[in-house]
Amino acid sequence: MRIVDAPQPGGPEALVVREVPQPSLPPAHVLIRVAAAGLNRADLLQRRGQYPSPPGAPTYPGLEVSGTVAAISADVNEFAVGDRVCALLQGGGYAEYCAAPVGQTLRIPDGVDLVDAAALPEALFTVWSNVFEIGRLAAGETLLVHGGTSGIGVAAIQLARALGHRVMTTAGSEEKCRFCAGLGAEPAINYRSEDFVAAVLAASGGRGVDVVLDMVAGDYVQRNLETLAPNGRLVVIATQGGTRATIDMRGVMMKRLIVTGSMLRPQPIAYKAGLKVALMQRVWPLIEAGRLRPIVDRVFAFEEAPAAHAYMESGGHVGKILLRVDAGANRAGA
Repeated sequence: MRIVDAPQPGGPEALVVREVPQPSLPPAHVLIRVAAAGLNRADLLQRRGQYPSPPGAPTYPGLEVSGTVAAISADVNEFAVGDRVCALLQGGGYAEYCAAPVGQTLRIPDGVDLVDAAALPEALFTVWSNVFEIGRLAAGETLLVHGGTSGIGVAAIQLARALGHRVMTTAGSEEKCRFCAGLGAEPAINYRSEDFVAAVLAASGGRGVDVVLDMVAGDYVQRNLETLAPNGRLVVIATQGGTRATIDMRGVMMKRLIVTGSMLRPQPIAYKAGLKVALMQRVWPLIEAGRLRPIVDRVFAFEEAPAAHAYMESGGHVGKILLRVDAGANRAGA
């Protein structure tokens, strides 16, 4: 089968198409004929040699796919050959076939396009685990999402709004802010022209928000703490602004704040299988009801992976960027 790999660390041009054997099928796995793979910032880091695959995972990138079941291991009874599925992976999604654990594989919701479904797994597993399980966003509480037009951002805004929460967000242009507002974020704050701390406090009558989902870290950490209401929770899921921060612990103590974070990729299959159950019960019905949808900015051909990575690095996208792996995949689904 063909894969996209970066044999040597480097820029987008380091990505090349090459051939390898199809993956074996361990117990409790399904073999997926990949229709599309979603791009994530972890893929960029892996291409640069900064985020290698976990032990035992394929060495080439790709953390989420959509496609059809091509084979199942003997102990699997949840799926059948031909089923439309999407899956969260530890790696290896930039390929014509991948082996996915049953606990990380989900049927594509009714009405969702086969290719577009590749935009669902990483974002929704991440948002559910960090906002609703680790961050414990509860009824009546407010969420602040940084990077509102990222794949994570558009999923977080939609899901929190669908579940009845007020959502505030930040984005880097007026156009992006308008897009976030269209998803239900209020306010959508242009962090290039506004102080998001002042804007959040003004919009909340000085109270602040209950949960912050942050992908920046660095000097955003202290500023995020200033936006939190008493008993608020800051959940950090990426460090685009740096891995170190200086914070005022007096403020943390006075407001009884919690600072936490997580990385999804290294977590065991059993943990992700629990998230899958929650998604099937709480989120998939919202998608099928049309209250949440995959937002795809652009689909690149498999051979255009270098251009796809360069586009993601430019920061201009709104929603997910996908690689179309199977040129015969029907975007309308069936």
